[in-house]
Amino acid sequence: MSIKKSYTLTISLFTIMALSGAVLSSTVFADTNTAQDNVAVNVPVSCTMNGTGMTSHTANIPNGTYEANIGTTTLKSFCNDSQGFAIYAIGYTNEEYGNTTLIGANGGQTIVTGTATTTGNPDVSNWAIKLETSSGATYPLTLDNGFGSYSSVPSTYTKVAHRDSGTDLGSSATGASLTTTYAAYISKGQKADTYDGKVKFTLVHPSDEPAPAVPPAPPTSCRTPVPNVTYMQDITSNNKAAVLASLNEESAYYIRDNRDEEPYCVSKLKDGNLWMLDNLRLDLTDSTILNSLTTTNTHVDSASLISLRSGNRNAGDQYAIWGFTIWEEYNDSFYQAQANADYKDTTTTSYGNGSGKIGVYYNYCAATAGSYCYNESEGVGDALYDLCPINWRMPTSGLSGEYNTLYNYYNTTQVATESASLQYKLSTPLSGEIIGDLYQQGSEGDFWTSTYRDSDGMYNLWIRPSNVYPNSSSWRNVSMSIRCLLGV
Repeated sequence: MSIKKSYTLTISLFTIMALSGAVLSSTVFADTNTAQDNVAVNVPVSCTMNGTGMTSHTANIPNGTYEANIGTTTLKSFCNDSQGFAIYAIGYTNEEYGNTTLIGANGGQTIVTGTATTTGNPDVSNWAIKLETSSGATYPLTLDNGFGSYSSVPSTYTKVAHRDSGTDLGSSATGASLTTTYAAYISKGQKADTYDGKVKFTLVHPSDEPAPAVPPAPPTSCRTPVPNVTYMQDITSNNKAAVLASLNEESAYYIRDNRDEEPYCVSKLKDGNLWMLDNLRLDLTDSTILNSLTTTNTHVDSASLISLRSGNRNAGDQYAIWGFTIWEEYNDSFYQAQANADYKDTTTTSYGNGSGKIGVYYNYCAATAGSYCYNESEGVGDALYDLCPINWRMPTSGLSGEYNTLYNYYNTTQVATESASLQYKLSTPLSGEIIGDLYQQGSEGDFWTSTYRDSDGMYNLWIRPSNVYPNSSSWRNVSMSIRCLLGV
């Protein structure tokens, strides 16, 4: 049995500064038992990482002053892995991994990271952390890479502590405790503002394994996270109303998909729905991602997932167009889930606040997560499932459909470069489609819907720089882009 997990904890540093002085506070919160694929362990182990809660620390820091020991926060890990474990740290400002600055809320002024000492250039603001372990423990942690004194917040995942072996003694054990303390130097020219920065700690095991992978940074066009949630899957029927109420209409935010940590631009549009402004980039050609799909993270049922992964074809499957049965290779292309990830991170002509990335192309079998592949019991009626995250789904088409509603809200007589156009508000890249070969990339955009047209195909949204067709349609073997909207 192979287990691949890590556990993360984020410690946040919030600073409030004025020209005549400053108040700095530190807050810790736990993201306990967040699993990521990092390292293999040959025996089942139980590990957790916890913080001390929402403890706050404050200190007055006049401009031109260095302040150390700005409160402390303690994180405690419990792990019965006899091989030990390691703790890595990375700057996490504004939900972006590797960002080691404190970012001001007004005007974006920053406080750069650095070793916070009174030596060197006295007019450069900087901030740092130091770590301490408990003494006299049965299984103590060992500090790494100089973090026993004030050191720069790392821009890449860096090992800051480890334990080679031993088993924790339960909730009262002190051997795995790690105390974090902040320090800062505030230059005389630092503007009054509220500054925010974070350090994320991740536990991995065993201790000699590579550092965790760093997830992609959010697009530069949407650097504000959706408040109070991290992942698309975190929004449920219980908190949907509160999440929507926290968003400004037509403003761009970002949120991650917990299946692959991909960040997506999203926006609440005039119809009141929360829409992805980016094309889906879930890479089904990656077997690790394909096998990670479950009914708890994807808008699908378990039977469809089996079909999606197997690629097996039933003897009775057939597909007819114009009264003729298509030859075998076309027949297969309708039944088998096909995804093309060659252009996943490639950008093309686009509009609005999205990333402009083309994303992954999906035929309809793949788009519906194996649920609508046209065998004897499928292929009639609207699709019930798709590759969108759980609680999200593909939009509907038709006169009462969601794409048509957007068409009516936004002035579609305007060209895509005008900010009031549907193409701009929905931030549509001209990703084109795949019909055997790549077709019209850079000239049009094609997006699947869940709505049935007839035995030949399904409806889709068709975008051009000067035209919008919310009720276009296409055969199911064509590969197109996917957009998701919040559906709970």
